[in-house]
Amino acid sequence: MLIGSIRSGVVEARHPVTVAAVDTAGAVVFRAGDDQETRFFFRSAAKPFQAAVSRRLGLPLAAEQLALASASHGGQPIHAALAAGMLAEAGLGPDDLLCPPAWPASASAVHRLAAAGVTAPHRLYHNCSGKHSAMLRACVAQGWPLRYTDADHPLQREIREEVAAAAGESPDPMGVDGCGVPTFSGTAAGLARAFARLATDPALAPVADAVARFAAITADGDRAEAELARWCPAAVKAGAQGCIGVAWFGGLGVAAKCWTGVEAAAVVAIVAVLRHLGILPDYPAEMLAAVARPAVLGGGRPVGSLQVLEGPG
Repeated sequence: MLIGSIRSGVVEARHPVTVAAVDTAGAVVFRAGDDQETRFFFRSAAKPFQAAVSRRLGLPLAAEQLALASASHGGQPIHAALAAGMLAEAGLGPDDLLCPPAWPASASAVHRLAAAGVTAPHRLYHNCSGKHSAMLRACVAQGWPLRYTDADHPLQREIREEVAAAAGESPDPMGVDGCGVPTFSGTAAGLARAFARLATDPALAPVADAVARFAAITADGDRAEAELARWCPAAVKAGAQGCIGVAWFGGLGVAAKCWTGVEAAAVVAIVAVLRHLGILPDYPAEMLAAVARPAVLGGGRPVGSLQVLEGPG
């Protein structure tokens, strides 16, 4: 697929996107775009599967906590409080986190901290602090070392096996994610296959339910993936550099990778494909207009949009 940014009638940027849809049997039922076999890092799109392992091996997690374990959150007070509570229940504190100190990803959260006189970043504000807190809970429950970010740590080995089984392909080569834990590579079909399993596997149902129910925790509520989750019966999770997975509860996994790394273009492609597949009805599609065809602004007013140039639209 090709997504274009159109300003005043002129295409000023083109974003190639690869999309795949996979059924519960693991078969590819739809594909669009080149680079179907090109591998990319799943980044935060893998978080539901990392959270599933932390849940299975760790201390009990409430649904809201499980949503935060799967989150790329905005560092709002609720996010920091949930992460701190998860750590406290395990007898740990923020200093045990190995994600870097960070400012919140949400501008409103940053403004709130500034108004409160906060002058330094903090690990709890990192968008991955929930994932790291859940990993620490698993280490405590299993009696494992708390240096959980190493690729050869037993927790990371368990997660690697989970991701490989869900995607139906090797997660190698592996890399280091922005938060410091291992990140896994694969194809668009592999990511779609993983999300098909997320949609239907009873063992993953608590994670899928938490991600779908608490989009404001998982994605801060004001991002395109959160809007998609509000109007589509699915668990939705995006990752850095323009990848996104959708676990449609009707029994399908859909994934997209924008090769220019623009998440908004990947979401435009996903919405177009969901419409093409007939699993996004008219009214939800109307409610998703702002992310299905986001406006390009000039002088503070719309002068164009991000839209499908080639592919289903």
